[in-house]
Amino acid sequence: MKKRRLGKLEVSELGAGCMSISANYGPPADRSQGIELIRTAYGRGVTFFDTAEVYGPFTSEELVGEALAPFRDKVVVATKFGFDMDNNGALNSRPEHIRKVVEASLKRLRTDRIDLYYQHRVDPAVPIEDVAGTIKDLIAQGKVLHFGLSEASAKTIRQAHAVQAVTAVQTEYSVMNRDPENNGVLQTCEELGIGFVPWGPVGMGYLTGKIDVRTKLDPKTDLRSGFDRFTPENITANKPIVDLLKRVALAQNATPAQVALAWLLAQKPWIVPIPGTRNLSHFEENVQAINVRLSPADLREIESAFAKLKVYGGRMNAMQMQVVDQTT
Repeated sequence: MKKRRLGKLEVSELGAGCMSISANYGPPADRSQGIELIRTAYGRGVTFFDTAEVYGPFTSEELVGEALAPFRDKVVVATKFGFDMDNNGALNSRPEHIRKVVEASLKRLRTDRIDLYYQHRVDPAVPIEDVAGTIKDLIAQGKVLHFGLSEASAKTIRQAHAVQAVTAVQTEYSVMNRDPENNGVLQTCEELGIGFVPWGPVGMGYLTGKIDVRTKLDPKTDLRSGFDRFTPENITANKPIVDLLKRVALAQNATPAQVALAWLLAQKPWIVPIPGTRNLSHFEENVQAINVRLSPADLREIESAFAKLKVYGGRMNAMQMQVVDQTT
């Protein structure tokens, strides 16, 4: 496992997304299973762990805090604020709210500082400069070490960065979702020296090739059941994308998921994907992606083949896309 830099923050080249252990992609995993997975990841060289107060809510932070406690000083913990759990999860990035919830996150994470604190979603009711200024104060107090933004537009990133340096931007990015290439976000990160953290790097599980029309997603526990991309029609329609990854994987003696992760690692040296899983064998598969080396010819082949394909279905459902900052 090599290291990469997000701004001035050094992390492992692959991080671990901890959301799906506790929430959103099925019922929560058994606590002992979650702890074992996180500690196994650390043992395999992963030093970057991503959670949020809203995952659970709260249970993911508690799990991450317990799992990482024995080696807290050797890892980077990222969490997020921006939803108001006392108000049905409405957006809330008011300075007084941030100052309140950071204390609760610190407690759940069993730590005295948050290495990377993301605004989970941009709150249009609060100027981003006020958010950045609040984080700047928390950094001065030592409660937060670095500032991040999740699902922010290029314009918002620039406005925030002018007040408090942004270390990392997180948004969905994968072989099949190229939004950050087209909306100026990746370009802005490169220009300003900001790291980029793709969530959903294996297409929320789709690019593994393990999801097909027979896959049952429980609407009570799995957000994907309401996403366009996971309708039976679109699962079938997008199969050529998985087939493309399978072709490349076959030549590499790898799996489609490993090729999807290796593709992201090959894009820029300041990109750090955070695949998430509750399954140890899936984790082992993901972590082996660091050994897959895609040549310039491989990357060209993927690009030229992908250019001929259409992606069916949007990223998330309409309600969730409403809180994605798409200002230009």
